[in-house]
Amino acid sequence: MAIIVTDRGFAADDFPGTLRPLAEIDAVREGDGVEIGPADDPRALAGVLAQVALVRVRFPAFNDGRGFSHARDLRSLGFRGRLRAAGHLLADQYAMARRVGFDEVEIGEDLARRQPEHQWLARADWRAHDYQSRLRA
Repeated sequence: MAIIVTDRGFAADDFPGTLRPLAEIDAVREGDGVEIGPADDPRALAGVLAQVALVRVRFPAFNDGRGFSHARDLRSLGFRGRLRAAGHLLADQYAMARRVGFDEVEIGEDLARRQPEHQWLARADWRAHDYQSRLRA
């Protein structure tokens, strides 16, 4: 079972819509979700972003950061729905994920056991600990 991490901690997945792969973009209906991978081009979603309720961006490995660029690009394209990072992210990467536009992170139970909720919550104040805030203080 997937665990959704937000600024409030761990939660169950509450997305009620259908999650479709990018290859099924022609079948997307109002309220659906779309999943993209690191090699996909987020601009392919430009024509359906107004209908999409959630974009799930897969992170296949801890050291593959292309999903961070995808989040920034989707927000630049005007996507206002839920943006979810899914897969291999660490608690230390949570603040970066939030800063580039992700609303939530989806992790597996095994990662949640290795990095429990308190480790993710320690990074939940992601606006306060960036280098610009420290320089202004």
